[in-house]
Amino acid sequence: MKLKICGMKYPENIVEVSNLLPDFMGFIFWKPSARYFDNIIPVLPKSIQKVGVFVDASLDEINEITNNHQLDFIQLHGKESPDCCNNLQSVNAKIIKVFSIDAAFDFSQLQSYESVCDYFLFDTKGKLPGGNGVAFDWQILQNYKSNKPIFLSGGIGLEEIQHIQKLSLPIYAIDVNSKFEIEPGLKDIQKLLHFKNLLHQIS
Repeated sequence: MKLKICGMKYPENIVEVSNLLPDFMGFIFWKPSARYFDNIIPVLPKSIQKVGVFVDASLDEINEITNNHQLDFIQLHGKESPDCCNNLQSVNAKIIKVFSIDAAFDFSQLQSYESVCDYFLFDTKGKLPGGNGVAFDWQILQNYKSNKPIFLSGGIGLEEIQHIQKLSLPIYAIDVNSKFEIEPGLKDIQKLLHFKNLLHQIS
């Protein structure tokens, strides 16, 4: 399983986190977020994929930001339709479509996104589009029947690593954020290093 560290904000901290060589680093381009990124991404090791997080943004905005920051992935965290995802095929980046999960989630809605997205990301349904710091009941994902690889997100911290190991799902990457912060956007390097080492042990 790969590691995605999301909600990066401060250049010096970004460089420190990049030295841990996560597989992905996420930058939130949604202005209401406490982790909104309005800076220049420092030069990162080539092995790290840059993910831009958007919430119901226009095609022009996504295209401009993707080009400006040379993003590798577009993460759609709003109510983007399959048509919207299809239109984004013109942008030179892979697409991650986020779905917020609770007990009533209808997995049949994923079918119309299968051909227009590269990955699905499952997060906890909460007041905000993301970064709520709460895990959902992962047993719900036993209803996931697709083979499309997924990013698992939502309040994941050090305590959750043993539960992740028991999941029988096509998990491509673990997405962490708020449980590894000193404050919004400022990541705790030692906690992240510990988590990365634990993740490698179970992968």
